[in-house]
Amino acid sequence: MKVLVINASPHGDKGNTAVAIREMGKVFAAADVEMETVNIGSQAVRGCISCYSCAKTGKCVFDDVVNELAPKFEQADGLVVATPVYYASANGTLVSCLDRLFCSTHFDKRMKVGAGIAVARRGGTTATFDVLNKYFTYSGMPVASSQYWNHIHGAAPGEAVQDAEGLQIMRTLAQNMIFLMRSIALGKEKYGLPEAEPVIRTNFVR
Repeated sequence: MKVLVINASPHGDKGNTAVAIREMGKVFAAADVEMETVNIGSQAVRGCISCYSCAKTGKCVFDDVVNELAPKFEQADGLVVATPVYYASANGTLVSCLDRLFCSTHFDKRMKVGAGIAVARRGGTTATFDVLNKYFTYSGMPVASSQYWNHIHGAAPGEAVQDAEGLQIMRTLAQNMIFLMRSIALGKEKYGLPEAEPVIRTNFVR
């Protein structure tokens, strides 16, 4: 089992987002699940321009971390997306990254397990959580849940280690991801993926 983690915090390994990721990592390591974390928070990631070049080339026209993430995402059984909360939403770097990553990758994402994590001083986590989950549900990815919403709180870098409930939420989330990934792997081996209908797209103007 492999899990790709995208850390959108500009503080990288020193921030509260990293605290949440490390707590999940302990559970993954104990279960022999490989976890790779890519820090994108301090990178210059521009937004999607809807050029659809990726439909012809199989990769995004802007050759940055998004194209580096694509093969890692394809090989992963699960994807964790973790972000600090800015103005009650994910930070702009992450939104730009995910817009382009999900748009430019054309491999089958169905049944890869997705988990979003929101990290805040106080509020805005549920709105952020909702934004992240939309990427998964658009792509047929089961969404991993915990014992509560996937949130952890802290202001100063590293302060989230004091959020005992938040840390427990992260551990439970990792355990549930492992169970889902393993169960899906067994199901795929016995039954295969659900048969997919040809995509139907309708516009409201016709």
